[in-house]
Amino acid sequence: MNRTAPNLRHLRAFRSVAFHQSISRASEEVFLSQPAITQAIANIEKALNVELFLRRSDGVFLTEAGKLFLKRSERADYYLRTGIDEALAMSGVKKKITFAKLHQLISGVQMRALIAVSETGNFSLAARSIGISQPSLYRAARDLERLSEMTLFKKDSRGISLTAAATIWARYAKLAFAELSQTYMEIEEFKGIDTGRIVVGTMPLARSFVLPSAINAVTKKRPGIEVSVIDGPYEELLHGLRHGEIDLLIGALRDPPPIEDVVEEALFDDSLALIVRNGHPLEKKAQLTIEQLSDYPWITPRIGSPTRAKFEALFAESPALRPASIIEASSLVLIRGLLMDSDRITILSAHQVRHEKEWGLLSLLSFKLKEAQRPIGLTMRREWHPTASQADFVEALRRAGREAAAS
Repeated sequence: MNRTAPNLRHLRAFRSVAFHQSISRASEEVFLSQPAITQAIANIEKALNVELFLRRSDGVFLTEAGKLFLKRSERADYYLRTGIDEALAMSGVKKKITFAKLHQLISGVQMRALIAVSETGNFSLAARSIGISQPSLYRAARDLERLSEMTLFKKDSRGISLTAAATIWARYAKLAFAELSQTYMEIEEFKGIDTGRIVVGTMPLARSFVLPSAINAVTKKRPGIEVSVIDGPYEELLHGLRHGEIDLLIGALRDPPPIEDVVEEALFDDSLALIVRNGHPLEKKAQLTIEQLSDYPWITPRIGSPTRAKFEALFAESPALRPASIIEASSLVLIRGLLMDSDRITILSAHQVRHEKEWGLLSLLSFKLKEAQRPIGLTMRREWHPTASQADFVEALRRAGREAAAS
């Protein structure tokens, strides 16, 4: 079974056999011959190197590994069906009886083509990204339009873009394939092999303590797993999370959550503070005023972040005092370098610079910020079902969060 472009018809045959506990009854339902279904299941088992069914005289019955595979396959099918339904609703195309079976007609290659075009905006680049020829990808994309009777692709000044209907369909297709990726990891875990992969999107605070602590803990318990850390603007990380490219986010939570298909879990409350280099002219001064703070250049987070909102609120009552010299940055390495070689001020989490404080590099100013506390925690897809390795990682993050709260 090709993990990058799975045969969706074979997966449907697998689910039908699991439901009916019979190859002959499944054959009638999915319109494949019994030998074809037998071969399809054998191919899946060979790819996974595990038996999915026990063959007995009274039928075929799922093994424990088969039950794991069925759960994820059903979730993948749910996402594919939902994508079709929402795309049809978005397009305004009136449903016909044939649309009820559209999910039985689409192929894995067509879904990969849709995803690839959404990511590249070009048929040639899309074909190269999934390893097929450009004519094959173009044919798959146009066949998908023909089957669905929807316009999915349109030319614009930058190349090929997706219609609104195609965009929502591509998102659910990504989630479907993410579920299948999860099951490959679960099967390996079932066989006692730690080959799981965790992709975590991280915002600045988590990089200094919580995330390193959790990674060290989970890799000590499961030395074979792979952890991929992605940082970037919150909006980009959230997009990756909602499209199944990222498993979870850790950092400052939004209130309320930005969209209904994600959930947030607070780990601890963090306090913001004004940070300067050791030896800064304001370091030893008590009862600092806004006027004194405005005399120095600042480093701030990018517009739209919760911490940037705190900075703007600081000078909201005296806009004329808002510093004219501002550098926007989120990299702690860059911020530390700027602070060390200047009299700049920044607003950061006290946790975020705990090591720099211990080393005598940075100091906290004695200025009390209003409503300086903010929740730090996890953001996850509402319907996310982690593998055992991923669940261990989430628990390690929770433990690290409790340690941060106690420090």
